[in-house]
Amino acid sequence: METAAESPPAPPGPARLPWDFHPALTEDRLRVCGRMLANARRDALAMASYELGDDPWSVGCRAFAFGRHRLRRAAESGEYPWLEVLDDSAHFVFVIGDGGQGVPVRFYRGAADDPTNRTLKRQEVEAEQLSLALGEEAADGLMFRFAVETGEGGRVDRVVFLALRGEDRVECFWPVPLEMPAVAKGAVEQLRLIADDGYAGPAPHVPGAPPPAPLPRRKPAPSLQRRQGGLF
Repeated sequence: METAAESPPAPPGPARLPWDFHPALTEDRLRVCGRMLANARRDALAMASYELGDDPWSVGCRAFAFGRHRLRRAAESGEYPWLEVLDDSAHFVFVIGDGGQGVPVRFYRGAADDPTNRTLKRQEVEAEQLSLALGEEAADGLMFRFAVETGEGGRVDRVVFLALRGEDRVECFWPVPLEMPAVAKGAVEQLRLIADDGYAGPAPHVPGAPPPAPLPRRKPAPSLQRRQGGLF
């Protein structure tokens, strides 16, 4: 007796782009956020002092704090009306979109194709906001993440925007373009913060300009005695 041939597995559905989930997730907005996160890690690496005890863990903590601070400051600046902070705790959640219908997003450092259990954990306020933005059925089990992938020396290799559903389903995998305009020949490249982060960075040094006047020294209080130094 002949058995019916098994039907081949259904081909995977077409890859979805961020703006297929919600119109607030535009390429320009994702590029702004991605650059903020990449530059936050760049600044953390530039400020690291390994001679004084910095290590990958401390640099990672600083990079997370810098990224959170950049996003918060940009949201408060008013220059990005589509950006707001939903949860300013260590679980940091920010929203892309306005009118109370924006999409909640979180970020982490690590491989985009191998998120950790901690990364896959949804915060209650995040799930509630996503239901408002997409509806309960579409938001079921869904989460949006920026993955900051690093390579040699902890430098950023790429930033990927992800749409994940549950623990094993990737519905969007979109590397964020991070290219910046070329620096003009002869111009001084700014190491620290850049203008598209919502902060113009420190004022450039003008050759030949006099140094700033030193601050007046404080006189020690006569009634206080200095204690002998301890371990530090």
